[in-house]
Amino acid sequence: MSLREQLRNDLAAAMRSGETLRRDTLRMTLSALALLEKEAKHDASDDETLGVIVKAVKTRRESVEAYTAASRPDLAAAEEAEIAILSGYLPAQLSESDVDALVAEAITATGAASAKEMGKVMGWLGPKTKGRVDGKVLSGKVTAALAARG
Repeated sequence: MSLREQLRNDLAAAMRSGETLRRDTLRMTLSALALLEKEAKHDASDDETLGVIVKAVKTRRESVEAYTAASRPDLAAAEEAEIAILSGYLPAQLSESDVDALVAEAITATGAASAKEMGKVMGWLGPKTKGRVDGKVLSGKVTAALAARG
């Protein structure tokens, strides 16, 4: 079963069981996916579907930060609940040691020697880490590793 089909099946189950938060979260995600498909003029692959989910989680994390800064814990909690729902569709997250090992491997594989070559390293890491590690964390580790090299 594709990721898209799983989202649709889970939406139907949420509708039947009356889980309004899950229903609304999945509807928003499927709507974003439909928009992507309309723009791309083809059915989304599992990889593209995963990208939509990753983007949705990232947006909600940014909202949590904004709501927390604005002293709106009620809205931050709602966003956290949506993140929890969407996280169930993401692949298992990489541990910090796994990320460090991948960063070291990427630097070696690309031959990067300075921070100017960060794009090359991030490009190599992208497909291997998609949905499995936060982009800010990854870029911070790459920056630190390249700075330590010279």
